[in-house]
Amino acid sequence: MTFTVTDVPERERFEARDEAGTLAGVVTYQLTGNIVVYTHTKVIPEFEGQGLGSLLARAVMDDARTKERTVVPMCPFLSGWLDKHPEYEKLVARSTRRVK
Repeated sequence: MTFTVTDVPERERFEARDEAGTLAGVVTYQLTGNIVVYTHTKVIPEFEGQGLGSLLARAVMDDARTKERTVVPMCPFLSGWLDKHPEYEKLVARSTRRVK
């Protein structure tokens, strides 16, 4: 099955849809200036087990890279996915504490 991922800024989320246009999953976010906070990833149950979570994760991170945004991964799924994909490490803000 093929999925298309698109940004829907008016809803502050990326949506994955199948060929028929059925919503299969989402990643929600909050955008402030050049910082994007990914808050939640959800895959609709009937689409689980098809790699859709990873497809969404890669799509949102590639979008952040293209737009030169700093990513704050609040979503546990995305945070875990990023641990396995060091190619995105330069985009990620891992701590909000000031270093003295």
